[in-house]
Amino acid sequence: MTVAALVDTPCWQPTPSQWNAMKRASLGQQAMLTVVGLGRGSRVLHLAHISFSTSPDSVRDAIFYREVNLPFAEAVKDPSKIRWRFGTIEGPQAPPVVLTGLPVCGNCHSFSADGAVLGMDVDYANDKGSYAVVETAPEIALSRDRVISWGDYRREDNQPTFGLLSQVSPDGRYVVSTVKDRSVFVPKPDLAFSQLFFPVQGILAIHDCDKRTFRALPGADNPQLVQSNASWSPDGRTIVFARAQVHHLRGLRETASALLSSDECSEFLVEKQAFRFDLCRIDFAAGAGGTAGPIPGASGNGVSNFFARYSPDGRWIVFCQAANYMLLQPDSRLFIMPAEGGTPRLMRCNRGLMNSWHSWSSNGRWLVFASKANGPYTQLWLTHVDPDGADAVPVLLEHLTEPDRAANIPEFTRLGPGAIRTMREQFVDDVSWVRAGRESGKVGGYQEAARKYAEALRINPNNARAHAGLGMMLVMQKRLAEATLHFRTAVQLQPDYADAHYNLAMALEKAGVLDTALSEFSAAVRLDPRHSLAWQCLGNIHHRKGAMDSALACYRRVILIVPDQPAPYFSAASVLQRRGRTREAADMYLSALKVDSAYVPALYNYGVLLHEQGKLVDALRYYRRAVTVDPGNALAFYSIARALHELGKPGEAVPYYRRALELKPDFANAKRQLDAAVKDAAGQAPTARR
Repeated sequence: MTVAALVDTPCWQPTPSQWNAMKRASLGQQAMLTVVGLGRGSRVLHLAHISFSTSPDSVRDAIFYREVNLPFAEAVKDPSKIRWRFGTIEGPQAPPVVLTGLPVCGNCHSFSADGAVLGMDVDYANDKGSYAVVETAPEIALSRDRVISWGDYRREDNQPTFGLLSQVSPDGRYVVSTVKDRSVFVPKPDLAFSQLFFPVQGILAIHDCDKRTFRALPGADNPQLVQSNASWSPDGRTIVFARAQVHHLRGLRETASALLSSDECSEFLVEKQAFRFDLCRIDFAAGAGGTAGPIPGASGNGVSNFFARYSPDGRWIVFCQAANYMLLQPDSRLFIMPAEGGTPRLMRCNRGLMNSWHSWSSNGRWLVFASKANGPYTQLWLTHVDPDGADAVPVLLEHLTEPDRAANIPEFTRLGPGAIRTMREQFVDDVSWVRAGRESGKVGGYQEAARKYAEALRINPNNARAHAGLGMMLVMQKRLAEATLHFRTAVQLQPDYADAHYNLAMALEKAGVLDTALSEFSAAVRLDPRHSLAWQCLGNIHHRKGAMDSALACYRRVILIVPDQPAPYFSAASVLQRRGRTREAADMYLSALKVDSAYVPALYNYGVLLHEQGKLVDALRYYRRAVTVDPGNALAFYSIARALHELGKPGEAVPYYRRALELKPDFANAKRQLDAAVKDAAGQAPTARR
């Protein structure tokens, strides 16, 4: 049979009837597509042939996946825009949206082998480690009684847990996850790869859904190793996971957050520090664990190996490989190898940019995966895998996503297309809205955060943290009077809330009400003696009011609490310098620079101290370092000029005076000294004037 079409565009899409005819003709055998390019007078300009066949293997399964708006920071500002789809890949339309409008983040999800149990990350209340385990049904309610917290594993350790990359066991009874984790989790400016995300600490833990208990998995619970990204074998007897040596970051702070900041991760973001994972295997043994061993072919190979998935018959493992890190890597490619290990084979289906997030169909003949081959918005692709593990050229499932959405975490499940029609949350309360507001505020979504705090107050007008959070967002929008009212309410509702006193004090200080601000800062440090920001601000007010001894005592407290911050050393040095204790001041300035050699206030003020002591050459060195870091610092340029002028080099001083005036045109002293330097350089005046 022949199907023919004449088109005047570079793209042709067959009609449904044409496509059905083509599938029938190519079922299990080769068919030929001939493309002819015609010119004027039907002259043949180009001719090409493409052979293809249609597999007799049906996908059969439904697919569940997430669509995310980019960049990552925008999705975090308002997670309600993220949506989940469920349905078949057949037909011209995308599967229906079954969940959207979730005001808190929802992430990784997985099904039991029969599709009867669904597990999904959800940020419930104030717990980043929350995880919902529900029975699948046409109408799914994510209710509070179905939400667990990975933080409940050894909560007495007072160590936060994110609960990374959890996976439901094939029988639906257990869930394995990474706990006691700390992770690089930072936004990047690149639209396509707008997030760097991988764990640098963590062990594997098991949740028994029947007994509602948690325990570590022996053999994968070494705190000196990172153990993450676990996946079950089809029989549930074995777990494969990614493992690496813990890397002790220089800038790591002992904070209460499981997610590391950009500053803490500078070794990876700026210095490109290597961090690579090996694939390991361990017996589950009903939770008893065993000895974890590296999988030959996917370990010790000089690259990072992660995101392993067993084929449904247990014969194969498909995994990702990249030069470094885990997840969302531009060079990530899919490899397949025998489940017991061996020589990995680069899969034919790989596209040009990032290949990951793969899932097997239940019959083991199809693999869906995500790629950014066609642009920043991740798309889903489908490849056929034969019994020998050989895969075919993939098919783009273009219709599954919107043009401005990235698709990720696709998962095939044996459920029928209408097995899940809607999912709705029934766990979001005022505490959840506070958490959602805080996450939006962290990434600069101040108006969105304010809306979420206001929603928390609509549910519970007496939520002190919602008042405090809303107040902070109003401060960021320069609505100081409104913010102050909310801070006062937070303090009244919860008098022992140290941050509320601190926030109120900050607002009062901005308004110039120093005495009351002093009282509120004092209340904050009384309630939380390790509140370094409150101690610093308390010292600043004492400094402004001339109470130098009190200011110095506050700054010394800050140094004890956060010895790795330059600001308190600088502040203490400024007080000591004003008191004439120049040797102690010099030591404090140098301590600030030991913590941060590019800290401009300390560079400049230490230069001033040396200048006052007549050490002009030494002062010049610090002034020059200051303008190298901060080329817009008019005062530092002026000080360089003064030092050169006083060293008898008025000609060299002139361009520095001029640069100071360019940066600050109303700089009267610089104008006066420039005139003097010009005269001195011309030999009309022997010395510079101060």
